[in-house]
Formats: sequence, structure tokens, C-alpha cells
Amino acid sequence: MYSKGINYLFTILAVSTIFFTSCKREQSGATGWEYNNPKNGGFQKVPYLEQETGPGLVLIEGGRFTMGRVEQEVNYEWNNIPRTVTVSSFYMDEVEVTNFYYLEYLYWLERVFSADYPEVHHKALPDTLVWRSRLGYNEPYVEFYLRHPSYRDYPVVGVNWLQATDFCAWRTDRVNELILIREGLFEHYPNQINEDNFNTEAYLAGQYESGKRVDGIPDLNPNKEYRNVKMEDGILLPKYRLPTEAEWEYAAYGLIGNTIDELIPDRKLYPWNGHAVRNSNEDYIGQILANFKRGRGDNMGVAGKLNDNADITAPVYAYWPNDYGLYNMAGNVSEWVMDTYRPLSLEDNDDFRPFRGNVYKTKLLDEDGIIAEKDSLGKLIYREVDPQLDNLQARRNYRRSDNINYMDGDWESNINYREADYGSQPDFAESNPAKQMYVHGESTRISDKAKVFKGASWKDRAYWAVPG
Repeated sequence: MYSKGINYLFTILAVSTIFFTSCKREQSGATGWEYNNPKNGGFQKVPYLEQETGPGLVLIEGGRFTMGRVEQEVNYEWNNIPRTVTVSSFYMDEVEVTNFYYLEYLYWLERVFSADYPEVHHKALPDTLVWRSRLGYNEPYVEFYLRHPSYRDYPVVGVNWLQATDFCAWRTDRVNELILIREGLFEHYPNQINEDNFNTEAYLAGQYESGKRVDGIPDLNPNKEYRNVKMEDGILLPKYRLPTEAEWEYAAYGLIGNTIDELIPDRKLYPWNGHAVRNSNEDYIGQILANFKRGRGDNMGVAGKLNDNADITAPVYAYWPNDYGLYNMAGNVSEWVMDTYRPLSLEDNDDFRPFRGNVYKTKLLDEDGIIAEKDSLGKLIYREVDPQLDNLQARRNYRRSDNINYMDGDWESNINYREADYGSQPDFAESNPAKQMYVHGESTRISDKAKVFKGASWKDRAYWAVPG
């Protein structure tokens, strides 16, 4: 009897301990103050597991790889020297952006801006005239490739770098708007027009209220009842963007499938293993692995036994994915990346997340230090960072906004910069800092607007299908 009483008492104490422990709030390891307690100000620590995967995206686990040339330099340009770099993990589209995805974008722009700002929609239209050739008849593609249902699942073409960048920004906002609708914070609001459209940054800055279903989420701040979702809540997704050249090349190779422990014993020439362009798998032996031009006048093989089965582009899910699950990384259409082109970037760029093209900007503030009112298209206004206003002279990592020409096109990279004063050069245009090294249109086609694209297209030979 005595023994049973002790066991019973111990059970009660154990249950009580668990109960009181579960009610105790988590404390800060820095200050000891409780999180999520309105009595001490309500600083929140929300539950968070991981970032959700956005529509159509694939997670690319980062790591080290050899970027650059993996075959003979037949052009002898020497602008793609191999070097070891590291990229962080990132997300990338499983397939190329299709005509139908882009038509969805164009429809939204026309619905929201066509009444007062028709130029927004017009600026986003792809250049369908890229199909024309002076000695070939391609007018059917000019007229129908973008809009005919037969080509819905084909990659969009004729999109320039600026249009691709704008598409990424639009996609960010549409994905995050749908997340807020899914979470019950917003309702479908099809009457968005002009500046009254959902923009992620404007919403985070408290400058978008239309379409709200509720006032927000409960705020533990004792002085407020509700608040907008913040990036700290982990609900909204980060910005969509073009990949860097290093990221694209790393993802294209898919070397994760060739890794043994910490070694990559076999490098790749293409996004698949081996040096051949036909499948070696017994079930698909001899089938072409990508959409490229096999030879002069041979776009798709012979009738009855077509090789790549595509005279022009192919549907985005055609052929086999690489080891990351990405399709058409070695053909079909070439793809834009973020980088500005310089022939020696592989020698100059960092070995961690290498990239050339940084132009640092900051949100425009009003006289009270508050984020300025959004513009007529519903976007926050940015300005380039200013050396004086932003005290850049006290920084060591950068001292100007535009760093595209750093070590390749700026004044310091000119061989005579030590012997002459920067400001005394009458022919040095500050608006075109690359002029000292690259006279665009006269001695070179290199400029600050020259962007990099990667991968072969359906018109290219297999040599250009190599990601590096």
C-alpha cells in the first residue's frame, strides 16, 4: 500500500511538471526575456520549419564545382577558364517559361494597366519578329508561335533581359498574393488597377490595403491588435530573380548524381553522363537527349525516325531531366542569367557566389525618414546609393552604387590611371564608366548592357550544349 502511494504521488508530480513546462514560454538566450509575451512588449518568435517551395520550382542543393570550360577551346577566345567556385543552395524552375505562362503575365498587365498606362503592357510584349530570316519563310511562327494553343507548352522566345527581369518581379507578387489568400488574410480582388495592385514590398511597407479579408494577424504588441504579415513570419516567399551564371551552370550539370562521399570522380561534358548525345539506357537506347541542330540542314532527322523530333523548339517537358530534375538545360532555347558580360569575369569574380552586375540601391525615404509613397504603378521607389548621403567612404566592401565595371572597365582598371587625374580626363564620360576600356560600337560590342545567356538553342550544334 505504501509503495503504491509513492508511485501514485510520483505520477502526479510528473504530470504536473510536464503541464507547467508546456505553459512556460521560450526565453531569449541573449537577455532571458520571454518571447511571445504581451506583458514585456510582445516580441514574437513564430513557429518555423522551412521555406515552402514555390510553384514550379526545384530545390538545388549548393556546393563546390569547377566552373568554365570542360572541352577544347576551338575559338581560342580564352574567356572561359576553369576555376573552382561555390554556390549556395537555391531554387530554380523545373522547366523553361512557357508561352502560356507568359501570356498569363501579359493578360494581367493588360487588365491592370491598359486603361491609363498601355505602355506597360506594350513594353512586355516579346519580339515575335525574331523568327524572321531574310532567306527563309518563318511568318507562321511570327503570327502563331506565341498565342496559338498548339504552342502553349513551348518555351517563350523573343524576351529580352529586362523583360525577363520584370517577369520575375511580377511572379514574386502573384505568388505571395496567393499565399495571403490561402492563409485567409486576403480575398480574391480582380478589380486591381494602376497603383492599386498587390506588390509584396508595398504591402510589407504598409502601402497596400485593398483586398484584405481581415485586418491582419494578431499582434502581441500590447499597443496594437493586428498587424500585417512580416518577412520574419516566414509566410511570404523571397523575390524571384534570374539565376547567376554560376548558379545556372551548376544546376545544369547536376553533379549531385556523380558525387561519391566528398568526391566527384567523373565530371560531365553535358547535363547527362558520357560524351554522346544519345541515350545509352537499354529502354531508350539511341534516342536524342536534347534539342539541338545535328548538322547543316538537319534540324530533326528523317521522317519515320525523327531524331530530336523538333524542327524548332520543343515542349518544355521534352527529353529527360538532369539529376536535379531540370529539363532542357542543354538545348531548346538559350536562357538569360543575371550577369553582365565581361570576357575576364572568371578571373576577377569572387569564388563564393560569383557575379558581376551589382548596382546597389536603397528605398527612397521622405523627409521624415519614412519609406516614400509608392509610384503610379504600385511599386516602391528606389534610388542608387550615394557616396556622400549614405557615407560609403567609411565602408570597405563597396564605395559606389554601380559596380558593374569594378576591376574591368572602371577608371582604376585603366593602365594609365595612376598617371592622370580621374576628373581631368575630358573624354571620360562618368555616365559611361566603361568607355576607357570598351568603346561600344567602335572597337567592341561589350558594354554595361551586355548580359549573359547560357545554354544552346534549337539552332545550335551540340558543341554549344555544354553548360560551361
